[in-house]
Amino acid sequence: MFSYNVYHIVRPKYLIRMNEVHNENSLLLPRIHEEPYGNNERGQIFLIPQRYILGIMGFLAVVNAYTMRVTLSVAITEMVAPIIHNASYKDETCTAELNINHSTPIVHNNNLYHWTSTQQGLILSSFYWGYVITHIPGGIIAEKFGGKYALGLGILCTAIFTFLTPLVIYLTDGNWIWLVAVRVIEGLGEGTTFPALTTLLASWVPLSERSKIGTLVYAGSQIGTVVGNSVSGALIASTNDWASVFYLFGAISIIWVVLWFLLCYSDPESHPFITEEEKKYLSEEIVNISSDKKVIPWKSILTSTPIWALVLAQIGHDWGFFTMVTDLPKYMKDVLHFNVKENGVWSSVPYIFMWIVSMSSGWLCDFLIAKGCMGLTFARKFFTTIASMGPALFIILASYSGCDRSLAVTMFTLAMGCMGTFYCGMKVNALDLSPNYAGAIMAIVNGIGGLTGIIVPYLVGALTENHSLLEWRLVFWITFGVLFASNLGFILFGSGEVQAWNNLEESEESKKGDVERQKQNGEKC
Repeated sequence: MFSYNVYHIVRPKYLIRMNEVHNENSLLLPRIHEEPYGNNERGQIFLIPQRYILGIMGFLAVVNAYTMRVTLSVAITEMVAPIIHNASYKDETCTAELNINHSTPIVHNNNLYHWTSTQQGLILSSFYWGYVITHIPGGIIAEKFGGKYALGLGILCTAIFTFLTPLVIYLTDGNWIWLVAVRVIEGLGEGTTFPALTTLLASWVPLSERSKIGTLVYAGSQIGTVVGNSVSGALIASTNDWASVFYLFGAISIIWVVLWFLLCYSDPESHPFITEEEKKYLSEEIVNISSDKKVIPWKSILTSTPIWALVLAQIGHDWGFFTMVTDLPKYMKDVLHFNVKENGVWSSVPYIFMWIVSMSSGWLCDFLIAKGCMGLTFARKFFTTIASMGPALFIILASYSGCDRSLAVTMFTLAMGCMGTFYCGMKVNALDLSPNYAGAIMAIVNGIGGLTGIIVPYLVGALTENHSLLEWRLVFWITFGVLFASNLGFILFGSGEVQAWNNLEESEESKKGDVERQKQNGEKC
């Protein structure tokens, strides 16, 4: 009589061991039992902690989401025929005397379309029509079934329709309404991104790493904008074809989706490759989140003052950010007369600086909280204020820079740099208020904020028909007012404390777990 072991993987979470035993009658009698896959040797081959892998993949998710979102903002400058300025605005527009070809489209005339500024505004805003619709459903799906599929399938939808965008435009002879329809569908797919990511971060990231990893993930928006703008400009200039950028970013995002489904999971308990040490660490550190899928307390969330303060802060940020993301390339071309390659490069510079500031401020915020220099609530308000009032000031200064292109780019760069502290300020605040329902909160907050993505491009298009400095100055003053008012609301009513409705059944000791951990780990500043 002899025995041997045969190992066969039948599903990711478990390893099946079959002890095949030959008895005296030479009959094969298998005995089968399951072992958690994370307990065996293959679970140890990943040297990088799984929460960091998730953070990196989450960062790349946001990068891809933003490349697909912003690429049209650059491409559209080369898709439309040049607009003839109203003669009455001649003294209020910049000239392109230094380089007469700066604002001339480089693509073939048969690929240019006669869309008005208002139609262009509708095209650019249409993405957000779909974007806001799927926020709450995306948050609910992520809370109920985990963020892995809510995020992955959403990005896949956006990637497919990004890839198909040129085909739709060609088949409809440039009918802008069909382009609007495609962008709405892309927005529907991407609307699940931030609710799903917030749910994933709540399950995977302890308080001590919340600002760092949260900032890493959310700061993918700047890198995505940089890549989307710069690569779009360079690729269109080299190929003389605006369609190429849609093929490129659509294909890259599809590749990311494949890797995402292979590498990432909704929570530590369901991950097949996580080590026991990391799983134990996360279970001890993440004390305010429950593994039970409970009914979302919508009434408590919707009547919470800190939640609505967070909504105000998000509206202000999104108004300023979408003004820059959606319309800065148009300002660079129509007012400052950069060509498409220059436009892509100089439209990217502010976001490079924003990314640097966002990453460094995330580490600084965690350090100041850990050392006891700042309380959690004060830290969120302090960094949010920098992210609101800094951009408000420098955007106004940019509008008074006139036709000085270097000064204007400098002011825009400083504005977006200040905005980088937003991510360690209010963007991670949903995790502070309620780790259990962070995805649902993000769905509400980001969804309402996303409404500004509908309003801003249309408003800018309607206000800047003649592309004059005076028209754009009005746009920037409106942005200043929105940023100021929204920040004031967050200062007065915002909070960094775990809310009582986070888990109505938990003990008072558990409810204050994050705060007590801060006191234990913190030192005097």
